[in-house]
Amino acid sequence: MSMTERSSEPHAADSHDLIRVLGARVNNLKDVSVEIPKRRLTVFTGVSGSGKSSLVFGTIAAESQRMINETYSAFVQGFMPTQARPEVDVLEGLTTAIIVDQQRLGADPRSTVGTATDANAMLRILFSRLGQPHIGSPQAFSFNIATVRASGAITVERGARKTEKATFTRIGGMCVRCEGRGAVSDIDLTQLYDDSKSLAEGAFTIPGWKSDSFWTVRVYAESGFVDPDKPIRDYTKKELHDFLYGEPVKVKVDGVNLTYEGLIPKIQKSFLSKDREGMQPHIRAFVDRAVTFTTCPECDGTRLSEAARSSRIGGVSIADACAMQISDLAGWVRGLDEPSVAPLLGTLAHTLDSFVEIGLGYLSLDRPAGTLSGGEAQRVKMIRHLGSSLTDVTYVFDEPTIGLHPHDIQRMNNLLLRLRDKGNTVLVVEHKPETIVIADHVVDLGPGAGTAGGTVCFEGTVEGLRSGGTITGRHFDDRSTLKETVRTPKGTLEIRGADRHNLQNVDVDIPLGVLVVVTGVAGSGKSSLIHGSIPRGAGVVSVDQSAIRGSRRSNPATYTGLLDPIRKAFAKANGVKPALFSANSEGACPECNGAGVIYTDLAMMAGVATVCEECEGKRFQASVLEYRFGGRDISEVLAMSVVEAEEFFGAGEARTPAAHAILGRLADVGLGYLSLGQPLTTLSGGERQRLKLATHMAEKGGVYVLDEPTTGLHLADVEQLLGLLDRLVDSGKSVIVIEHHQAVMAHADWIIDLGPGAGHDGGRIVFEGTPAELVAARSTLTGEHLAAYVGT
Repeated sequence: MSMTERSSEPHAADSHDLIRVLGARVNNLKDVSVEIPKRRLTVFTGVSGSGKSSLVFGTIAAESQRMINETYSAFVQGFMPTQARPEVDVLEGLTTAIIVDQQRLGADPRSTVGTATDANAMLRILFSRLGQPHIGSPQAFSFNIATVRASGAITVERGARKTEKATFTRIGGMCVRCEGRGAVSDIDLTQLYDDSKSLAEGAFTIPGWKSDSFWTVRVYAESGFVDPDKPIRDYTKKELHDFLYGEPVKVKVDGVNLTYEGLIPKIQKSFLSKDREGMQPHIRAFVDRAVTFTTCPECDGTRLSEAARSSRIGGVSIADACAMQISDLAGWVRGLDEPSVAPLLGTLAHTLDSFVEIGLGYLSLDRPAGTLSGGEAQRVKMIRHLGSSLTDVTYVFDEPTIGLHPHDIQRMNNLLLRLRDKGNTVLVVEHKPETIVIADHVVDLGPGAGTAGGTVCFEGTVEGLRSGGTITGRHFDDRSTLKETVRTPKGTLEIRGADRHNLQNVDVDIPLGVLVVVTGVAGSGKSSLIHGSIPRGAGVVSVDQSAIRGSRRSNPATYTGLLDPIRKAFAKANGVKPALFSANSEGACPECNGAGVIYTDLAMMAGVATVCEECEGKRFQASVLEYRFGGRDISEVLAMSVVEAEEFFGAGEARTPAAHAILGRLADVGLGYLSLGQPLTTLSGGERQRLKLATHMAEKGGVYVLDEPTTGLHLADVEQLLGLLDRLVDSGKSVIVIEHHQAVMAHADWIIDLGPGAGHDGGRIVFEGTPAELVAARSTLTGEHLAAYVGT
């Protein structure tokens, strides 16, 4: 048989061209079955909460990762995060999944853009080879490694025992003063005590330190180190030192053994070691007053020791290199001609070019990783994969266009297509029509959100979607039009000489009482202008997408304060106390402690969560469920969606105005589909922001600052959001929105456009005026894209 005859029959290995999912039931999916073509770009669409992430991340990607983890030895698996098998009948044709999601990068104070990618590691090797004077290995340039010196006797027990004198040195690059953090914290003593009073007169002004408390005030007063009746300002040098910095020692107070230590270390242990977000509001306010962070005077914020900063290549130190804008650094690296490190220079230049190509050329390597937005963090993670030579893997992206200007979306599309053309399967969860358009295959989930979603409404091509009649299809070609008339401002908020980050001495008047949109390409300085330069205390309520602190016991009802009026109403109707109606308090099911499920940790294998048999997942004791209000028990109320509950508490015998008002606000921001008892840990970034917005709407602030509120919103929901913004403005509030979505720009009364580029090419105001003027002038990138969008 000749070659040509053999190749005409299809090879068995080529028949696996689909990823098949049968009967997926994760979260709200209702027995979903789909077939996804391999080596193609598939986009998943649908309203928020319709089950896109459950299908793509919770089912396909999760199972792929679990299967890969199972190929390692049990010993290695013991160190890996364990995953339970998703609820699905059949998953066939999976390939290795690489997940690029929007989880923020770790906000560790020592983590920077350079350490999160491999750029810093390569720079350190470069400087240890070429830097003059030579100071040591790559570790000598790392701000995470401290210098260690040791000397002593070392005994080697091999054959004849021999004791030798040895010295050991490891040179690190960490600045000694700030320990590689770049900032030092100072405690403002005036916020801790009033030095004109004595301890007996109650000098301490620390929240929670009562004068009769054993552990705090009395330890100092009765320790014998200081005179409790002498004003603090009259202490001798020794007394003051013992009072502020004394080493821990055991003392007896009223016959009880206690530990006495100086005030500063005590404050550091009790307040500063805790996470700021998790503190109660009054404690957080105290810490913000008492602790000031200033740039480290020794390393000038570079985090590096003097030796590491003294070694240079052509006059540039590693600190200078990390502070450069990445697009400039790439040019500098190209200019180095050193055959001895040629492969290293090639790889480093490629990594830096990837930053520029993906639209992050405006960052610098010393930018703290915790300050990146969700979209920026996602693109930093992509850099790893751009130059990768892997093929036939599945890349999974979660709304890669978040935080991108229409001008940058085109670049992102090209990247997705390039990954596909290398022979990879690319799965993208996305709402923006500009990205849906490039898909080879579309899966539209819906029709609604939450329990009303979870089914596949359409599968096929983009053309088929347009004519398919689903919500996504109907709204696909929606284009907002410019408003006929714009509102007149009632005043202005003045910003003068703003120079934070890359802002170049910007003066701007933000009109109040109208809808203002601040826009510009990614990295042009929008957040620096709005979050960093608006004067505090101007009645500003800032709502962003940062994570909400909360365990799996927190839910929309506890977070918004809705549970209080509900508990009180139940308690009043039944003549018992409100604590019974809290699953975190007296009413909790004794078996599962009110969690509704019992977690079993199986050491190195996947842990299992089983529904509690005692309360059947309802979280409450059986006796509590006998108390009713309006014909429902407390667990039935928590299982309601916001829309149902709004109706329930709105009229009839269950009428509760306090609860109804909060539910109305949740429905206003488009969260009508959330159930009251859904754990906060399951919410997406956009849902979190809208939940915060709902809680803030009751506040008295006059100026609302929203950061990309359209994140994670379906085209159909954007209209509802615009209606909400209009209602806020009409009720007398001023709304400032940082936004890239053209529908929001077209709807604005006033646009402030920053640019013209990103990083040091941005930071200037290139346009301020009405949307109509922006479209007519077409003088900026935003103007051109907006003109094309509204079709003028």
